Amino acid sequence: MRRFLCLLVLLCGIGALHAAPAKTAAKTVIVLGDSLSAAHNIPVEAGWVHLLEVRLNDMEPGWTVINASISGETSLSGRNRLSGLLAQYRPRIVVIELGANDGLQGLPLPNLRNNLTAMVDAAQHAGAKVLLLGIEMPVNYGPQYRDGLRAVYADVSGEKHTALVPFLLEGVALNPNLMQEDGLHPIAAGEPIVLNTVWPQLEPLLH
Repeated sequence: MRRFLCLLVLLCGIGALHAAPAKTAAKTVIVLGDSLSAAHNIPVEAGWVHLLEVRLNDMEPGWTVINASISGETSLSGRNRLSGLLAQYRPRIVVIELGANDGLQGLPLPNLRNNLTAMVDAAQHAGAKVLLLGIEMPVNYGPQYRDGLRAVYADVSGEKHTALVPFLLEGVALNPNLMQEDGLHPIAAGEPIVLNTVWPQLEPLLH
């Protein structure tokens, strides 16, 4: 009889363990990007992602920003890393800023679309809200590729109901006084403008 009662208690405990609700996602924002979000050739403290963390500390205490951006990242390599980041941090918000290196390498746009869609699906399945940050190619890439790239971000955002910033470097990219010599990355003085471009779409997701 005692053995039966012990077994019953053990089985009830296992049942309760399996029935336990999942942990609530942490108040965490993950930024998954490339050199545009990794403070390329400027101090990390000057990058827009760090500036975002400072703003959140002032305006929305309790949030944590994880900058998972890597210079040279493509949409495929970001897609391959995302599942581990979601499991580790359980974020409420995922900001995806990828595609610039796909474009610079002339990779097929359908591949970018598939990778972005897969990343959005994974983040939403994990319970996170998603903000897509679009990019633009230099004019020498031609209107067909540039227009197609814009359409990728707009289409994925529309189909998956995500927030969208159409062009991350709006107000910066065409101002040579705010860009590094490579013409691709902002100098430190341009990073607050980048944050101000991102903020109106990110701030509603916090609530």
